[in-house]
Amino acid sequence: MTRFLNVFNRHFLLLLALVFHLMFTSCVDIHPPINCNSSSPLHRVDVDFTTSRINNEYIVTFNGYFKSQARRRFITAALHEIGSTSWSIVPRNNPAKEFPSDFDVVKFKGNTDTGLDALKDHPLVKGVTPHKKVTRTLKYTRVNEGEDDDDDDDVVDEPISSTPRNKTDWDRTFHSSRTINRRSLSLGTAYWHSPNRHRSRQLKRAVPKQIVSALQAEILWSMGYTGSGVKVAIFDTGLASDHPHFKKGRIKDRTNWTNEKTLDDGLGHGTFVTGVISSSNECLGFAPDADIYVFRVFTNNQVSYTSWFLDAFNYAILKKINILNLSIGGPDFMDHPFVDKVWELTANNVIMVSAIGNDGPLYGTLNNPADQMDVIGVGGINFENQIARFSSRGMTTWELPAGYGRVKPDIVTYGSSVRGSALKGGCRTLSGTSVASPVVAGAVTLLASAVLDRKDILNPASMKQALMASARRLPDVNMFEQGFGKLDLLRAYQTLRTYKPQASLSPSYIDLTECPYMWPYCTQPIYYGGMPVIVNVTILNGMGVSGVIVDKPKWEPYSPHFGSNIEVSFSYSQTLWPWSGFLAVSISVAKSAASWEGIAQGQVTLTVETASEEEDVDSKKSTIKLPIRVKIISTPPKSKRILWDQYHNLRYPAGYFPRDNLRMKNDPLDWNGDHIHTNFKDMYQHLRNNGYFVEVLGSPFTCFDASQYGTLLLVDAEEEYFPEEVTKLKRDIDNGLSLIIFGDWYNVSVMKKVKFYDENTRQWWMPDTGGANIPAINDLLSPLGMAFSDQVLEGDFSMGDHDMYYASGTSIARFPDAGVLVTHTLKNQGYEVLKAETQMAENVPILGLYQTHSKLTGGRVVLYGDSNCLDTSHLQKDCFWLLSALLEYTAYDNMPSMFTSLDKIRLPSPAELPDRMEGNHLHRYSKVIEGNLGTPISRPLPPCPSLIWAPPHPINKSAPTNLYQPQKLMSVGIEAPLPMMKKERDELIDIKPGLLPEQPLNGPIVLQESSNVYPILAFIGTGLVVLFLLNQYYQSRSRPKRKRTKPRSRKFQQLIYGAKLPGV
Repeated sequence: MTRFLNVFNRHFLLLLALVFHLMFTSCVDIHPPINCNSSSPLHRVDVDFTTSRINNEYIVTFNGYFKSQARRRFITAALHEIGSTSWSIVPRNNPAKEFPSDFDVVKFKGNTDTGLDALKDHPLVKGVTPHKKVTRTLKYTRVNEGEDDDDDDDVVDEPISSTPRNKTDWDRTFHSSRTINRRSLSLGTAYWHSPNRHRSRQLKRAVPKQIVSALQAEILWSMGYTGSGVKVAIFDTGLASDHPHFKKGRIKDRTNWTNEKTLDDGLGHGTFVTGVISSSNECLGFAPDADIYVFRVFTNNQVSYTSWFLDAFNYAILKKINILNLSIGGPDFMDHPFVDKVWELTANNVIMVSAIGNDGPLYGTLNNPADQMDVIGVGGINFENQIARFSSRGMTTWELPAGYGRVKPDIVTYGSSVRGSALKGGCRTLSGTSVASPVVAGAVTLLASAVLDRKDILNPASMKQALMASARRLPDVNMFEQGFGKLDLLRAYQTLRTYKPQASLSPSYIDLTECPYMWPYCTQPIYYGGMPVIVNVTILNGMGVSGVIVDKPKWEPYSPHFGSNIEVSFSYSQTLWPWSGFLAVSISVAKSAASWEGIAQGQVTLTVETASEEEDVDSKKSTIKLPIRVKIISTPPKSKRILWDQYHNLRYPAGYFPRDNLRMKNDPLDWNGDHIHTNFKDMYQHLRNNGYFVEVLGSPFTCFDASQYGTLLLVDAEEEYFPEEVTKLKRDIDNGLSLIIFGDWYNVSVMKKVKFYDENTRQWWMPDTGGANIPAINDLLSPLGMAFSDQVLEGDFSMGDHDMYYASGTSIARFPDAGVLVTHTLKNQGYEVLKAETQMAENVPILGLYQTHSKLTGGRVVLYGDSNCLDTSHLQKDCFWLLSALLEYTAYDNMPSMFTSLDKIRLPSPAELPDRMEGNHLHRYSKVIEGNLGTPISRPLPPCPSLIWAPPHPINKSAPTNLYQPQKLMSVGIEAPLPMMKKERDELIDIKPGLLPEQPLNGPIVLQESSNVYPILAFIGTGLVVLFLLNQYYQSRSRPKRKRTKPRSRKFQQLIYGAKLPGV
């Protein structure tokens, strides 16, 4: 019996040791790169960029594709006529050089103006634009595991400081984080929440180790769909051919478009993006059997050029790419060679997926090309289904100042803490919309492989329609943050399986009463006499690359729902190409409803027609309806009505309009639109909360009825003014209109100091104005005896009980003696910029309030020298309270009590007022002035916009009670079945980490996470330990106790080896 127990103990302990060996080494054996105790490290990707125009290099685009010899002949012929010989064509050594192309890069020596004009006049030349360069810096920062990604503290922003800067700080050239050119979009990890978000403890959803599990891609894999037969292109930093995460034979082509002699990825970004789309090992991608085409467009020094992208795009068309992921972007939607080439790509049936940008939570920060109608623009969320803080927000700013922006992003998906392939194998975790973009691109590739039998219906519009129609709307999030909502892969599959080619709208309805989704439309009712509300709707045409709107859109008011109280006007694309167009709907209140209040409803009906590609086949038609619901109130008193001047705000692109705060050296461009629904949205919401009604003026001052408004609000204006505007404004103020102007810095010497400079190309880019166009504003104020100076001031001060910060503002140079002036001592920031020394400016006037006396009914005028306290872009201390106090003064003549006891100040006559900088190029971008032999002159005053109201076609039926329904596209049959659908998913899907399909996979072989083995091993090990202890207990009870003569360690060895060891 004793011998039996010894043998049992010996084998038992060997088995127990083996079990524990497996438990502690299984992670290494199964997934060597993965940390068993946690997921892979989380990294934040900090991105910095320098951008420039290449000195004397220009992209010449042609009206067609020609061989290199033909293109050279065209350029030679154009330049020969002017006798120019100081030029050369920049060689492009890449895979596309042997194919016909539609552009060349020409480099001039010396003066380029005559050469550019000669090229533009050639009949085969489509356009001539500067060649651009972008230098990117990616810095991967390890985020500690204990950090809470949901905290606002995680935001990576440039700190605002009022401390003096030394000379080297100001001498540094400006580098824009919102680059002029294209850039990668991997950034921070913090998230945006409502200011009122609940911060108490709550159950957090675990971050899945596989992004594919979060979207249930395994279900489609189990049906045999794995991306096979689909060509997907990744434009990034390259990929190693032997990377272990990709199946052999799946990397079909790697091309290098840079000036380096390598195809491999030296940074890791391209590897990560490709892995999210197509990895088949460890951190899995969506389409492991897709054909991968790698386009290396960034060097290891993180430099790229527009021409590299254009050549690569042409090559993608030649290779008949199906899906193209572009995790890059920039604000320049006027970079025509790039934008035009994107249109050409989608027209050739390439489905382009692009990141919407990492400039959130600011509004109006969308990146191109994701903001284009034919591109799927992707925003980011976290695994709590919250919009990621870094994700850029709409609206688009192409349409400003006269129109209104479109809804973007199109959809959102997981873009925070996503695991993907690391450079040398293994996995890493990154965040950014450049992560969300390949998630959608991978899903789109997988979906495309699932409908290859219906290849004729698959195009950029139909895929976008399916994604948007099947998306899950996020609660309490507006449309400019989420678009149509969160990507739902399985519903998108069902939609595509039964899809019938058709046209659709984005947004699919207009409900000015639905908050928060329809923000900002839902925040302000409409009334008679107000500026028309403009809703810019995108038309998607899934029937063909080109289409037209038949006849005209038709306005059909619902008779039982007071639809006749609404007037509607339309502006729309004459041709829908490629795959899309716009429908701008202007909504106003009929005169008959001037005193009526209530909800009015109607619908817009339009028909889209597309010619069939087959002969003797009728054209395709699709009729779509756009429901409209508005809330109408009686016209408010004019004291409550504020008119925001949008017409005189200019922004990048295309000119260099610098930021209003000179401290923001990492972000010098003013590119957010300066609109009440973009970077001034917080100010707008404050005014609405205080009962004011804010309307937007997108035309000259000669086009509004001043008797309807209490105050004209002019903030941070960069545009010039027509002489007729100056005259009319003076007359309007005399008749009772009040004016509030928030200015900004303007100093010619400082403007020259903050010009862009690229050390490599020695190219300067001069600002076209300062923070505001002070010389133009002074012309506007001249009849009132007022003017701003060219001082640049900065500093903290107090006004009443409020702390204030003056961020690169100006001072008042002229003001009527009867007015009230508020002075403070501030730092002379202009002197600091120019001399690198600190100098204080004593008692400078920064605020002036004046009651005109030309008539008894004269209006009031207020000047303040800094707009940064209203602008959310780099807001440090807001002055919304001050704006409310000033409106009380302008609307009701209630002078703020803090200013009533101030002594009168008489300003000395200034030696001279600020002048316009010689040689500035403002006339190139201005709506008011034009160049004339080097001297800008005023353009003719344009006619005021006149809307043509659509004739009503009343329909006598009840309107739908709820305009929002999950969008239903017309289908050819019942919904496609899915396996494992246990119940209808009416709510957002909760995915457990590591969820894998219960059925055997017909697609890729998926290794289960090693954590799934732990419970089994732990159970076996625990059982063996219990048996061992019971056995020892039994032995101790069955034999007499005796004195221990051997150490425990020797006894343990005895039990294992069964032999007695000699003692010492």
